[in-house]
Amino acid sequence: MWGKLLGTAFGFLFGKWLGAILGFYLGHLFDKSLKQDFDKVGGFQGFLNGDDLSERQALFFSSCFSVMGHIAKSNGRVSEVHIRAATAFMDEMALTGDDRREAQHAFRAGKEADFSIKDAVREVREAFARRYDLLQLFLEIQIQMAFSDGHVSEQEQALLREVSKHLGISQAQFGFLLKRYQAEFRFRQQRAQWQSQQSQQRHNQQRQQRSSAREPEHSAISRSEALAVLGLSDGASDKDIKRAYRKLMSQHHPDKLVSQGLPEHMMEIAKRKSQSIQSAYELLKQKR
Repeated sequence: MWGKLLGTAFGFLFGKWLGAILGFYLGHLFDKSLKQDFDKVGGFQGFLNGDDLSERQALFFSSCFSVMGHIAKSNGRVSEVHIRAATAFMDEMALTGDDRREAQHAFRAGKEADFSIKDAVREVREAFARRYDLLQLFLEIQIQMAFSDGHVSEQEQALLREVSKHLGISQAQFGFLLKRYQAEFRFRQQRAQWQSQQSQQRHNQQRQQRSSAREPEHSAISRSEALAVLGLSDGASDKDIKRAYRKLMSQHHPDKLVSQGLPEHMMEIAKRKSQSIQSAYELLKQKR
């Protein structure tokens, strides 16, 4: 607004009404550019809090692991499956040294009786209020932890709903994300099984190898599962598929999420989700 006012005033002083019109236009461009830069740092909230990228990344990192620890203990004790899942998660992120110890400390803190999941999640929401894709990824990571043993218990689901609520994500969207991750989990299992079968077939006769090379991947993976990875049902059109694919790829683009505050260690998580989305889309193109 100030750009338009000042531009119009100075333009009028130097060029009367024609100058005022030109000044208004240049002021509009200035306001637009300034707002975009201001939003990138979190608006007035980011300015007042001294917010910067490294601080936001540290908050996302520690909060993510502490909430994971709290969800892992939702059934009364942390199972070996959840411990292995947390360890695999750290391995996937290639955490070593101080970074790994920090993740382990945050995970243990989340298991303490006095841990407040409400306070932890709301702090994340306040820090990333303008970054919905990142808040959604935070929830997806918690869903992944809860689903590490192949299913989500009632206690885990109740906590996930609480996380969703404090993040400002609707229950309808939470249901959508939970269903989509379950499909993604099954899709990865089917792809791994198919790849294992293909590896075994390489040891067969040359004729069988040629037949295997021509066999499309969708022979082992259902179209329904691929659609579910994109959040779609069996009646989805080609247009629906392309629209859902583009939207999901945009939401999980690693570079975009890192620029918003995703710790670089966690870039592999976004990459893996993008790969699953891409694989599902490629399969659906084969099934046309």
